[in-house]
Amino acid sequence: MIDTPSLVDQYCHGVLRTELGLGTFEAQLARTEGPPAAGTTLFDTQTGFAVRRWCPPLLGLEPHCPPARYLARRRELGALEAGRRLLRGSGITTYLVDTGPPGDLTGPGEMALAGDAEAHEIVRLEPLAEQVADTSGTVESFLANLAGAVHSAAVHAVAFTSVAGLRHGAVLAPEPPGPGEVRGAAARWLSRRGAGDAPTDPVLLRHLLWVAVAAGRPLQLHAGLGGVGTAARGVDPGVLAEFARATAGCGTDLVLLHGYPYHRQAAQLAGVFPHVYADLGAALVRTGARAAEVLAEALELAPFGKLLFSSGGRGLPELHVVGARLFREALGRVLGAWVGEGAWARADAERVAGLIAAGNAGRLYGVG
Repeated sequence: MIDTPSLVDQYCHGVLRTELGLGTFEAQLARTEGPPAAGTTLFDTQTGFAVRRWCPPLLGLEPHCPPARYLARRRELGALEAGRRLLRGSGITTYLVDTGPPGDLTGPGEMALAGDAEAHEIVRLEPLAEQVADTSGTVESFLANLAGAVHSAAVHAVAFTSVAGLRHGAVLAPEPPGPGEVRGAAARWLSRRGAGDAPTDPVLLRHLLWVAVAAGRPLQLHAGLGGVGTAARGVDPGVLAEFARATAGCGTDLVLLHGYPYHRQAAQLAGVFPHVYADLGAALVRTGARAAEVLAEALELAPFGKLLFSSGGRGLPELHVVGARLFREALGRVLGAWVGEGAWARADAERVAGLIAAGNAGRLYGVG
């Protein structure tokens, strides 16, 4: 068995503080736009089956117990205690938490306390721009305050993240927009935005990315299946390659998040560009029992020092557990098989496992 004693979850979100019924739990589990097919449940997915395999024992139940029994036990314990047991049973020792998404989600401090772990903040750029807009009266003050806010956030944040590339491929153009373009885009957004309106102008979002690049913290880019609608197409690998080439000399590392089902392309980019890393999180959680095969595909193309574990968990502590357990199982199965075949030495397999589980993230973000 290839052991991974420490896990740095290099990208995740907080968990919901509220009690959850069956419908709410399933909606968080699958993140679809509608109900399941007639006569089925959203537990009928690779992720759902993985939850039923790994989470019930942490709450005192047998593996694979029926969803209704599991959720009854969850309610019996209460959201706080169930979350504490699940997070502490995940084996994750450090959480890097994206605090950008809306909702009643726990922050890094609460994650650290519940999980008996370290936790650090990842700052999402789009909400940061909204906060600056709320306190800036003119275009000039907004742009000046935005640059200041990004550089101030870099003091405490371990990384920045953005979903802009999923929605507008032009955001990842290989050069920053000109000052006149930026002022015009900012003026248009400020003049029409209401409370809570996120920036959508590609020029403004492009400017925001390049301000973050200049700040020097790692920049996490959502690159694969981001959900439904336009985001489900992912980012063109050619566009990502051009952006990576343009930022190669800037001193900022790029981390490609949620690459599945484009994980091979993400792994290849990590192999080509010294400052590009590939995240494994969503690929393993989505594929469940097939996670070992997907992990092996990433290991075919990326240098082992460029792959990062994450759970990608959001809302449900079960997703943090599943991400961690599937990663450990998949890594042990793949590397263990190579050791058994004589292709790898056990010492090398254990060293590589430690790199992907925690070492690469520790080096990249200075944590763990």
